[in-house]
Amino acid sequence: MRERFIPTDNGKIWSCVYGEGKEGIPLLVVHGGPGFLSMPQTVSDFSDERPVYFYDQLGCGKSDRASRDELYSLETYADELDTIRDELGLSEVILVGFSWGCGLICSYLLNKGLRGVKGLILSGPLLSSPLWENDQRKNMTTLSNSAISAIEKGERDQEYGEEYGEAVNEYYRRFVCNLDPWPDYLISSMEKMNTDVYMRMWGLSEFTVTGSLKHFDLYPRLREIDVPVLLTCGDTDEAHVKTVKDFQDGFANACMAVIPDATHMHHIERPEIYKAAVNWFLRGL
Repeated sequence: MRERFIPTDNGKIWSCVYGEGKEGIPLLVVHGGPGFLSMPQTVSDFSDERPVYFYDQLGCGKSDRASRDELYSLETYADELDTIRDELGLSEVILVGFSWGCGLICSYLLNKGLRGVKGLILSGPLLSSPLWENDQRKNMTTLSNSAISAIEKGERDQEYGEEYGEAVNEYYRRFVCNLDPWPDYLISSMEKMNTDVYMRMWGLSEFTVTGSLKHFDLYPRLREIDVPVLLTCGDTDEAHVKTVKDFQDGFANACMAVIPDATHMHHIERPEIYKAAVNWFLRGL
């Protein structure tokens, strides 16, 4: 693995590559959040045949913080993705997104064009805030009565204290990662998440969008992205299987894999199944 920092108009962006020099079409991985950071686990294994690049978005992980919070925006991150591709020399690339990163990738393509993009792998995709919010409301109804009450009270009173935190942890264990215990690298990544980015773009609550992405909705335009697409989700993903299926139908050329006994972090919960699905897709490109 080789690391570097890429200069952009808004600061230095951390990037790394596994399998540098391999001959296959490179993968460029776009992490979730907003405000999370790169996790190479499982995805870096694809470097046996091709370079696999990761980068931390502005304000995230090892990258610089923004000079002002207004820069934490969809527009900034789409421009940044374009710069990253140019700086890394990725004239041909397969883009891999996780959660919010899927929405960023698709927004980038709709606004910048499909130049050199040979395919997309979208895992646990957030492509519509209204649909995501609706799914989380459904998920919430399956939690314990105490958790539901704590979430409702926290949102009503705008107080996100201990009881609310315990309710969110119950939700996370059910829909975000079912590993017990959570791997140290996942705990560390969650602790390093930049809440300034998250709150500005999403809001204070997991379940109700109040940030700049409140009206984010690419579903009506997915047909314009005419490259091969693989969508993946866990069978108990916070990105509902039915919603992901609707996204599949929305694209011009998409297939879908549902990972059994898995949630939003299905690629680390069931890595061999995830890798088999991705490798099958990559062989067809």
